[in-house]
Amino acid sequence: MAAVETTVVAAALTAGARRGDGPRRRATSAARLPALLLAAALSLFQVSAVEVYTPPELSVENGTEAKLECTFTSSEVISSAASVTWSFQAEGATSTISFFYYSNGKAYPGKDVFKDRISWSGDLNKKDASISIANMRFQDNGTYTCDVKNPPDIVVTPGEIKLRVVERGNLPVFPLGLVTGVAIGGVLGLVLLIILIVCVVYRKKNSKKHYSGLPHHLAITCLCFCFVFCFVFAS
Repeated sequence: MAAVETTVVAAALTAGARRGDGPRRRATSAARLPALLLAAALSLFQVSAVEVYTPPELSVENGTEAKLECTFTSSEVISSAASVTWSFQAEGATSTISFFYYSNGKAYPGKDVFKDRISWSGDLNKKDASISIANMRFQDNGTYTCDVKNPPDIVVTPGEIKLRVVERGNLPVFPLGLVTGVAIGGVLGLVLLIILIVCVVYRKKNSKKHYSGLPHHLAITCLCFCFVFCFVFAS
């Protein structure tokens, strides 16, 4: 009898606890409702992004023309509402200025140090937003930003180019050591490929005979030699 009473009391306590949790659960659900509605609204009006591509760095000679290349991709058809904005932050400066704007087939250069030196070199229909700046000067050193918008694709991460103006004849050249290394690597790769082909052909021709394994050891020896050769030239 005592066991039955204990079971009844436990069941009553459990039911009471569940009834007490009801208001809390309803309050939690009500608090989550605005967030769920907001997420649903954002999914209905999702905006895709324009992706902008620029070279990370550019070196130009003093007094020459520099072409700042900028291309982009967009999921929408290019319309008359598409626009391009170029900005500049001088080396060592903390502020950025917008010096060029292009939209609907018209260019709007700003009133700044680049005035009368800028020309449009792109074609939005070909997803090209490049510009050219004539008579580059040392004070033109800095970071150039290309920002493209093609509504409704307006969420964009701009492309940045770090530009450096150098004296005439001082443009960086392709490293000779890198060229030599690539050439050596190509030759060694070709030699290794020839050795492997010879080993495969030899193995097929002697598949029914006793195979001594000499070509296999020869290939391993040549491979080790190639690795040592590459290490010596790399160091």
